[in-house]
Amino acid sequence: MPLFPDQDVSRHDWWRGAVIYQIYPRSFLDTDGDGIGDLQGVIDRLDYIASLGVDAIWLSPFFTSPMKDFGYDVSDYRGVDPMFGTLEDFDRLVAAAHERGLRVTIDQVLSHSSDQHPWFQESRQSRDNPRADWYVWADPKPDGAPPTNWQAIFGGSAWQWDTRRCQYYLHNFLAEQPDLNFRNPEVVEAILGEVRFWLERGVDGFRLDAINFCTHGELKDNPPREEIAEGFIGVRSDNPYGYQRHLHDKTQPENLIFLQRLRALLDEYPGTTSVGEVGDDDALGVMADYTRGGNRLHMCYSFNLLTDRAAPEDLLAPLTEMEARIGDGWPCWALGNHDVTRLATRWRAEGDTARLRLYLAFLLTQRGSVCLYQGEELGLPEAELTFEQLVDPAGITFWPSYKGRDGCRTPLPWRADAPHGGFSTASPWLPLPDAHRPLAVDRQEDNPDSLLHATRALLAFRRRQPALVKGEIRYHPLHDDVICLEREHRGERLLVALNFADETRALDAPREARPLDDAPSPINGTWQDGRLTLPPCGIAIARCPDDARWVPAP
Repeated sequence: MPLFPDQDVSRHDWWRGAVIYQIYPRSFLDTDGDGIGDLQGVIDRLDYIASLGVDAIWLSPFFTSPMKDFGYDVSDYRGVDPMFGTLEDFDRLVAAAHERGLRVTIDQVLSHSSDQHPWFQESRQSRDNPRADWYVWADPKPDGAPPTNWQAIFGGSAWQWDTRRCQYYLHNFLAEQPDLNFRNPEVVEAILGEVRFWLERGVDGFRLDAINFCTHGELKDNPPREEIAEGFIGVRSDNPYGYQRHLHDKTQPENLIFLQRLRALLDEYPGTTSVGEVGDDDALGVMADYTRGGNRLHMCYSFNLLTDRAAPEDLLAPLTEMEARIGDGWPCWALGNHDVTRLATRWRAEGDTARLRLYLAFLLTQRGSVCLYQGEELGLPEAELTFEQLVDPAGITFWPSYKGRDGCRTPLPWRADAPHGGFSTASPWLPLPDAHRPLAVDRQEDNPDSLLHATRALLAFRRRQPALVKGEIRYHPLHDDVICLEREHRGERLLVALNFADETRALDAPREARPLDDAPSPINGTWQDGRLTLPPCGIAIARCPDDARWVPAP
C-alpha cells in the first residue's frame, strides 16, 4: 500500500508547491518538564499540525550539540540530543507523521560542525593527523594577523587562532562552529554518509542550513561594500560583516559540484527533497543557479521576503526578478522563520487579523513551495525581552541595536489560562509573553473568525487548486497598492488580486471572471459586470477562460 494513498505516488514531485510547517523543537511542546520542547511534544501535536492542511514538517536541529548556537553547532550528526529525546523517539515521530500523511524534513548543517565534534577534536591536534585537513586551516600573515580580512556573521574575524597547530581555522559563524573543508574529498564522502544515515531512517527531505557557505575561495581579502543594505542576518550597519562584499568566503562555483553529489544521493531515494537556505547579496541569482537543471537542489529560499519591507512594490520586486531568472528551477518562499523578527511585528500587523490573512494569501498564491513558521498561524507578535533574558549569542553581542533571535523563538502558547501557556509544567527556557496568551491555540480554536481558522481555510482551498500549487505565474504592474497576478495549469487559469491598501479598491476585470464556488470567507473580493471590488486588505480569486484579456486598471 502506498505511504500516502491520497496522492499520486507515481510522481515524486510532491515538494513542488508543498506547504512545509517549520517546527522549532525547543519551543514547540515540553513533555518531560524540563522547560525545553522535545520530540515527544511534536508527536503529541501531530494531529494539530495535520489539521492545518500542510504537506510536511521541517524540524529545526535536534542533534547532539553543546548548544552554543542552539543545535546549529552539531557534535554528532547521527545523535539526538538527550534534551530532545532519543533516536527511537525520532523513529516514532517519522512513523506517526507518515500515518497522518505528513512528510518529514530535517535540518542538516553541513558547512560547519561544533568544535566539540570528534572530527574537529582530532583535526586540531596536529598538522599531520588523519583529519588534519578536514577543516579550513591557514597560517597567519607574517605579522601574525589572520590570513584574510573575512568577517564572521556573529561578529569579529572569521578566523580563530589555535595554539596546538599554531594556525587559524575558519568559522563563518561562531568560533565554536569551525568550517569543514569541502575541498577535501574525504570530507564530502563523510558528510554524504551522514545524510544517508537519515535517509535510511525514512526522512523525506532536508532543509540545508547556509548551504552556499560549504566552499570557500582563494584566501584573498574581500573588498569593501559600497553601500550597506539591510538583508541577510549578518548584513546590518552594526555588524562588520555587512561592510564587505563577500566574494571569496562563500558562494563559490565549486559548491555546485557538491550539490550535484548531494542530489545524486537523494535521487537514490525517490520522493525525497531538499531546500537550501541562501544568504547572499545576489540571493535570487544563487537560488536560480542552485535549483536549475534538475541535478542540483530541488528548491531554495532566501531572506528577500524576510526583511522589514512590506510595501507591495517591495514584495513584488523579488518575485518578478525571481521569475525572470529561475528558468526550470523552483523557489521556496517564507515570510518568517527562527532567524527573523516575527511577521506580525516586522510587517506592522500585530492584532490585525485581516492584514495577516492578506499576507498569508499573498504567500500561498505565489509560484513556489512555502515554509510556514510555527506560530504564524496564530499571528504571534515578537516577544519583547530584556537583555538579562537573552540567550542568543547574536543578540547578546549586538545589543541594543540588534536584539537577536530570541523574540521569535519563545514557546508556543497552547492554552491561554494554563501555566506557561500549556507549553511546559516548568519555567521555560525563554519566557512566554503575556501578549501571546490571548492568541493561544485553544482561544483561536473557539473563535471561528480567528487567524488559525482562516489559515486552515486558505490552506485547504489552495490544496484544491492545482493552478495555485504547481501553475505558471504572470504578474501585472502594481495598481494602487493592489498586486494582480495570474496562475495557470493545464488549461485552468486563475486571476488573483491582493489589496494592500487600507481602503476599498475597484479594478477593471474580465466579464468572464467567475469566483470559485468553494472559496472560503477570507477570499472576500467581488467580481461583477467587469469590475472587481476589494475591501481593505481584500483577497480575490476567480476562474477565467484563457482567451479573456485582463488589464487591471482603476
